Amino acid sequence: MAQGTDFILRALVAEGLDHLFMVPGGLVDPFLPALGRVEGLTPIVAAHEGGAAYMADGYARASGGFGAVLGIGGPGLTNMATAVAAAKTDSSPVLVLSGEVARTMEGLGAFQDASQATLDDTAVMKPLTRLSATVDDVETLNHWLRHALTTMLSRPRGPVHLSLAHDVLVGDAGAAYAPVSPFFADVAPISLPQAEAALATLAATQDGRAPRIVCLAGAGVRDPVSAARLKQMAERLAMPVATTLRAKDVFPEDHPLSLGVFGYAGTRHATAALFADDLDVLLVLGSGLNERDTMHWTLRDRVKAATIHVNTDMDELTAHCDVAHAVPGSAGAFLELMAQRFATGASEAVLAERRAFVEAIKAGPRLYDTENCARPGRPIHPATAVTALRRVFPRDGIVLIDSGAHRAFMGHYWEAYEPGTYVSATNLGPMGWAIPAAVGVQCARTNQRVAVVTGDGCMHMHGIEIQTAARHRLPIVYVVLNNAALGNVWLRAHTEGPVPAALTSLPDHDWAGFSRALGGEGFTVTEPSALEETFAKALACGTTAVVDVKADKDCPTPVYDFAAGAKAWSYHE
Repeated sequence: MAQGTDFILRALVAEGLDHLFMVPGGLVDPFLPALGRVEGLTPIVAAHEGGAAYMADGYARASGGFGAVLGIGGPGLTNMATAVAAAKTDSSPVLVLSGEVARTMEGLGAFQDASQATLDDTAVMKPLTRLSATVDDVETLNHWLRHALTTMLSRPRGPVHLSLAHDVLVGDAGAAYAPVSPFFADVAPISLPQAEAALATLAATQDGRAPRIVCLAGAGVRDPVSAARLKQMAERLAMPVATTLRAKDVFPEDHPLSLGVFGYAGTRHATAALFADDLDVLLVLGSGLNERDTMHWTLRDRVKAATIHVNTDMDELTAHCDVAHAVPGSAGAFLELMAQRFATGASEAVLAERRAFVEAIKAGPRLYDTENCARPGRPIHPATAVTALRRVFPRDGIVLIDSGAHRAFMGHYWEAYEPGTYVSATNLGPMGWAIPAAVGVQCARTNQRVAVVTGDGCMHMHGIEIQTAARHRLPIVYVVLNNAALGNVWLRAHTEGPVPAALTSLPDHDWAGFSRALGGEGFTVTEPSALEETFAKALACGTTAVVDVKADKDCPTPVYDFAAGAKAWSYHE
């Protein structure tokens, strides 16, 4: 027989987890000795439950599996709410476990009682998860755990929550656990009739010639197998590839067929290709076509080509864009069908014509304001810092990008080369997400370097989790673009007068000293010429490090094409 806590922990190990992110508290006390009894699971104690949940999210994104977070119900669970919401909007599988009072104490005024008789934790979490349930009988623990994991790993993936009564934690669970993860390999079905019709369009002649095709790849192509297949098909068909911001890393951006990011922080090449008058087919793979990925929904008005949209979420297939073919299914499955249909590639004449199309698109500059990539003088331009970091950061290193003006500078000027190396919460976009999420990423990818590009506004929110990284001597490098402002908001606000400017300005804190106070290393950079050397020192120091870059706040973000579309919708960006 196994105590409920031991049963849960052993189940997590059986599912392939090796880390559990948590904040201890009275309602989860029984887990503490259990963590000493169960082998194979390393507990990481965060400073805040929200940070722990972000860590679990980061772990899920980097591992390809799922993450798990543990905390008390009531205040602990509500502290996790934003992190769980971010995981849901990005389809990140996170198992949320919260402790609850014993059944006999429910509704009697027990301290931190958040059961169904009072606050009702499960009701609080239902809108934020794919499943939120109370487990109040140890005999049903096996059922509810398997049901939660099955729901979490089914498409669309997302977080699930189990509220565990004290009786369940200390009771005898009994049944042996059989893992469910092997049944959820990253394979999704595809609708063959719609797929075949779409493939016929890709193969059809246009005015006596093969069609010019551009691919817009989204997050549905982020798994390594699908990304490799995309590269193979792009080369086989001379098909240029643009990506959404979230999927920036699915196609190497130094590849001759790379167009870079389309939409928010997008490149000139991607915009020109998708809106080209002579484009015949736009193939959209694994993108929900949200606001930022469609140039503020102008895609539906400006794309003249026939659009093929492949996506697992049926609700997103026809919601945001008029399409010639809506194909329900995974991008990976469609790419496999493409590989079969175009096994011999295209003729030399077709390849030459398509390469000429790509060369014409790429004849002009790829990026905006490239002079800012090496701007001298103080304060440091964010583009200069991004460019310097890219020069010294390993090609296969993983960078996490927080929410703020730095997201635009990273999206535009950073080059990503391998799947899984550019990670950001792009839908809900909570500030400070990347700081704790990097802890989870580093725990999952111990053999790769991890860096965070964040801002001082984000540091105000979750910078304390640097102590968690330092405590475990995780060699994460945190680059703080410190412009003493809420950068994106300040860029809008300061044009409205002194009061809005003051409300969006921040004190110029010593973030390098902050890191040293928390047990990490700290470096400050005021001169552009010192950036590369300082980044190299931080990477070589062997522990958690913060690089405080004194950055210029008065730098317009390179989102010009997106902003033009936003203005057409009276949207303030």
